[in-house]
Amino acid sequence: MAKVFSNPPKQQNTENQGPPPTPLEKDLRTNITQIRNRLRECSDIIYYEFIDPAQNKGLLSYINGFVDSDLLNRDIVTPLLTKTNPDKKNLLYTSLISSISTLEEAVNGILEGNVLLIMNEETTAFLLSIRKQVQRSIEEPDSESVVRGSKEGFVESVKTNIILLRKRIKSPNLKIQTLKIGRITQTEVAVVYIDGIVDPDVLKEVRRRLNKINTDSILETGYIEQYIQDRKYSPYPTIGITEKPDVVAGKILEGRVAIFCDGTPHVLTVPLLYIENLQTSEDYYVRTLNASFLRLLRLLGLIISTLLPGLYVALSTYHQEMIPTVLLISIAGAREGVPLPALAEALLMGIMFELLKESGTRLPRAIGSAISIVGALVIGEAAVDAGLVSAPLVIVTATTAVASFIIPPFTETMTIFRLLFTFLGGIMGLIGITCGIFLVMVYTVSLRSFGVPYTAPLSPGSVNNLKDTFLRFPLSSMKNRPPILAGKNTKRRGGK
Repeated sequence: MAKVFSNPPKQQNTENQGPPPTPLEKDLRTNITQIRNRLRECSDIIYYEFIDPAQNKGLLSYINGFVDSDLLNRDIVTPLLTKTNPDKKNLLYTSLISSISTLEEAVNGILEGNVLLIMNEETTAFLLSIRKQVQRSIEEPDSESVVRGSKEGFVESVKTNIILLRKRIKSPNLKIQTLKIGRITQTEVAVVYIDGIVDPDVLKEVRRRLNKINTDSILETGYIEQYIQDRKYSPYPTIGITEKPDVVAGKILEGRVAIFCDGTPHVLTVPLLYIENLQTSEDYYVRTLNASFLRLLRLLGLIISTLLPGLYVALSTYHQEMIPTVLLISIAGAREGVPLPALAEALLMGIMFELLKESGTRLPRAIGSAISIVGALVIGEAAVDAGLVSAPLVIVTATTAVASFIIPPFTETMTIFRLLFTFLGGIMGLIGITCGIFLVMVYTVSLRSFGVPYTAPLSPGSVNNLKDTFLRFPLSSMKNRPPILAGKNTKRRGGK
């Protein structure tokens, strides 16, 4: 089980985690034997036994390659071998020291990359943090590239990611609470929020759900997302995901909670509102009219990507009278000789598009882009020449594909609804599509994200809360934070 605790992190032990902790013994040899038994068959663990100038025996233990060897020799080993002081803390040239008293803390400290220092005749040991920093450089995320705004992106180190966030929010109210999740992996997770702005009920619910996670391993925030999301089988994402520090800063300044996980650059933000999927961080960096136009364009892309194939199938199959005569003749001529009905034709092209998109995503970048472009051109042209599909449907599929790329957070959701509306349009025409839209709207309105209505501030809505939805009003006019997200402090200007 996971349990929230304050920095610095210490090993937690609950009744569900097994027997009580084992205290360290005064005899150094006994402690070494117990640690070796716990870490047997681990050839990368170093056990360096030494004798200080006062003839006291001691042990330094760490993972080879996890520790900066230069700092270890200069700041730890040299003072221990050349100087005498009963209080070893005063000998060491590092301030990152924590005291421990149990065998479990000692073993976990080593596995986390710390150096363990144990002296003979002492029941208290020390964990020294001189970890070697090995990580990729900070660069712009491929999935959230922007023209204007920060080009920094999160990396796989949770400590580095928190530093990137603190660069943007220099406030003592920015609170960070850490916890360990995963009985085997012991993954470090951080819950980040701004005290005085966050809704206490949302924060309490986040902690409750995280504490309920009982699993062996957490390797990415995707694991956490699946454990804490509201509806396990919902096509809608109810938890936000981002790789950009400025996005996380903007969201928690509105009252949300961010969840960091060591080993991944993806950060979760909760609660998530439906309207957020149509917004980007760049909307707040450009002028009002530009931002509003782009949001309306994304809304149009959402509608086209979801409904266009279904509308084409419905109109060409059941409602030909609604198509202009010239266009109808052109479609009929193009479909002449095509053996498949419009529904089967549309589903075939939709599945083929998803196959091409998936292959382009999984292959190496240079090969993937070539496969996507060449595959689409060759397969599309060959299918038309062979008479398997009509040229108008190829145009519809291409338009749908372009529109779907405008809103990356909704790509998977739009795929599911696109196939649903295509099927409904093929069996019931416009009536089926209308019924489908009604059912989807009812389902969407019924969703909640950590107790917050998913469709807020549209439903339930108010005029004052619609300044940052499909249109973005000037920043000077948005004096209040969304009241449905923030706690008592909803004032952006003139607030506490």
